Amino acid sequence: MGNSNGQSPVQTPGQTPMDRAIALAREARGRTSPNPPVGAVVVRDGEVVGEGHTQPAGSSHAEIVALEEAGERASGATLYTTLEPCCHFGRTPPCTRAIISSGVREVCVAVVDPNPKVCGQGIAELEQAGIGVTKEESEAARELYRGFAKHILTGLPYVVAKFAMSLDGKIATRTGDSKWVTGREARGMVQELRRVSDAVMVGSNTVLADDPQLTARDRDGQPLEVQPLRVVLDTRCRMPPESRMLREPGRTLVFVGEEAPVRLTKGLSEAGAEVIPAGLGDDWRVDAGLALSELGRRGVVNLLVEGGGTVLGSLFDAGFVDEVRAFVAPVIIGGGEAASPVEGWGAETMARAWRLERTVMEPVGGDWLISGYPQRRG
Repeated sequence: MGNSNGQSPVQTPGQTPMDRAIALAREARGRTSPNPPVGAVVVRDGEVVGEGHTQPAGSSHAEIVALEEAGERASGATLYTTLEPCCHFGRTPPCTRAIISSGVREVCVAVVDPNPKVCGQGIAELEQAGIGVTKEESEAARELYRGFAKHILTGLPYVVAKFAMSLDGKIATRTGDSKWVTGREARGMVQELRRVSDAVMVGSNTVLADDPQLTARDRDGQPLEVQPLRVVLDTRCRMPPESRMLREPGRTLVFVGEEAPVRLTKGLSEAGAEVIPAGLGDDWRVDAGLALSELGRRGVVNLLVEGGGTVLGSLFDAGFVDEVRAFVAPVIIGGGEAASPVEGWGAETMARAWRLERTVMEPVGGDWLISGYPQRRG
């Protein structure tokens, strides 16, 4: 019996069916937007008879993959799904109809769909058809849908601010050298963050200083088949057409100021970038809000922002950052002119500073990762 990856179901000892469904959903992250990554498992008489996760947009949802694998054995079985089944026509028919037709006796749901087109209506339709519905709430499952919830309700991407800094808050030396602030393990975790993101954003200063590739790579350092969209905020169009990211697999989107010289924007376009003129914000740089709106319109649900300080500062100033992933290395760089990870206008008083809530600290090799959700008090 094979799943959506062509492999037999793998349920580790002690793993519940919902745990397995969550693990399947995690496998789909970064490949389903604008649809959410969902995992589904069909269990009959204590045995997993079908499982699957959401396929790329326009293809089968997780419940359909799992039911097709289960076949006739779905009759009388229990379906575990990380998200409430959809009950409306989109690119594919409603999952609720397939579930009802399959003969499934019970459905266990981890998260109610935040989409107003569903939001409890999928559960109600199943119950009206005589199918028992239970809820198995899970923080691990809710974490999967923070980005989807924000995007479906606001049209904007879920913004994760990632940066790596020294113990004294520097991201590079005063000469601009930043390779490497953190160790190999932390850099490997950044590759995982890129893999599960729809897009990766940086500013033109980062492009000029580091000439990054911004690719998602496997453990052997090879580019993955599916790459996140690369996004550059470049008000004056200073990005060189010879930039390495323009030679990498995947697409690059460059937001430039409306007054950027045509000869420069044309050069980037000819090098393979998609150039979008955008209005300026109060800081006379590309308006981050306009850029986020355009990305959301293009189906970018989860956005990883890797800097530098100017871009992160503008996003914090405007209140667009939803989550922070800060890698801290136990090194001291020093230097009054050395760059900081977050610039912009900043807070005028400590009472107005952003403070992380639900903070988690974990060791990553010789470094530390601090994660949390920024909230502004007062």
